[in-house]
Amino acid sequence: MPALLLAGPASEPLTLAEAKAYLRVDHDAEDALIASMITAARASVETLTRRALIDQTWRIVRDAWPASGLIPVPVSPLRTLDRVVRIDAAGAETELPLDAFALDTARLPGLIRVERGRVPAPERPLAGLALDITAGHGPAAADVPAPLIEAVRLVLAHFYEHRDETGSSAAFPATLGALVAPYRVTRL
Repeated sequence: MPALLLAGPASEPLTLAEAKAYLRVDHDAEDALIASMITAARASVETLTRRALIDQTWRIVRDAWPASGLIPVPVSPLRTLDRVVRIDAAGAETELPLDAFALDTARLPGLIRVERGRVPAPERPLAGLALDITAGHGPAAADVPAPLIEAVRLVLAHFYEHRDETGSSAAFPATLGALVAPYRVTRL
């Protein structure tokens, strides 16, 4: 089941000033480079852990309601279900009532339970349903577990120090695995 990013995080887990202090950079000449590396470092940690660090809006697209009534969410941690629509053959969207769905946000990956008797089946056979969710640890860097922030710092420093290298010398340091291991979300 595909998940499409609708809106990325409103902020990054590290500010530019924090990143520059960590990298011991005291000039402004590389601010744009460091800012882009912060985003890349966050995305790398999110890929390694299968978690959204700071709240993001995603769309889950489905062809049909599952027979079990349970929809495993491909982006963790699940925080809210924001909108559910049924898409007809012409592409028009009809909103479905959110109270027909229940969330299990304690589980990783999260689950959405659909009361199949309260929602209509999709009209079109492919991508007839869309569920918009918010996933992440919270809206701010303070909501992200400290080891994951440290993992972002470590990846950022690695990107900064090895930006011109390729091959095995460009591989992430082994300590990164130890930082992210307890936070990896397994696939169902």
